[in-house]
Amino acid sequence: MADTKEFVAVVDSNAKKSPRRIVFITRRTSAQVKTETEDQVQTFPEVLFRAAIAIQVLTIVLVWTSLIFNAPLEGLADPSHTPNPAKAPWYFLGLQEMLHYFPPVVAGVLAPGLVVMALIVIPYFKVNIEAEGFFTKDRERRLRIFYAVAAVLVVFLGTFHVIVAMVPTLIMAGLMLLASQSSAQSPSAFRRYLAAKPLSYWVMTWFLLELMVLTAIGTFFRGPGWSWVLPWKAY
Repeated sequence: MADTKEFVAVVDSNAKKSPRRIVFITRRTSAQVKTETEDQVQTFPEVLFRAAIAIQVLTIVLVWTSLIFNAPLEGLADPSHTPNPAKAPWYFLGLQEMLHYFPPVVAGVLAPGLVVMALIVIPYFKVNIEAEGFFTKDRERRLRIFYAVAAVLVVFLGTFHVIVAMVPTLIMAGLMLLASQSSAQSPSAFRRYLAAKPLSYWVMTWFLLELMVLTAIGTFFRGPGWSWVLPWKAY
């Protein structure tokens, strides 16, 4: 009688028990091999494939954009004629806008230094690592901390008359107060969305909003002598 083998597709991840098997890996799972004597290295070829595709698509879009549109470059630098206003590249305009309000030590050294220090230090702390809503636990204590931080920011910005930066801060403070009064059972989908956001979301959103506002003002609303102008009026 001929030797017959039956191949049955089952869910199993034990390499010792089933050395020959057919494995079906869904999108929401990863391959796992349970063994005590062999070293296993987990790889994610699907993620790497998607990243490679995304990089190629981005490269094509950038090359196509550079071929179709000319870069908004000015003429060669002339030391005898300094443009007024002398604006930094767009990615530094937020920092240049801060120099308009704060002393150079604050805007050029202290603020960027604190941002870099935070990027280095924060990953070593468990800051809302469960990605749960910021006001889900210890609501009263976190509200007190929020009030203190918001008050310090408002007083600090008001002291230097930085109204353009105070507006995004007040908007974020209002949204956080709304989130503190919301829960996962709120009838409004928007309030449920706010209630589920962790601390990292609020910090990053505030930072990006401030950066966009300062960059937009430095780009469109600053004229000769760094004076306030309307973007549709020539200067």
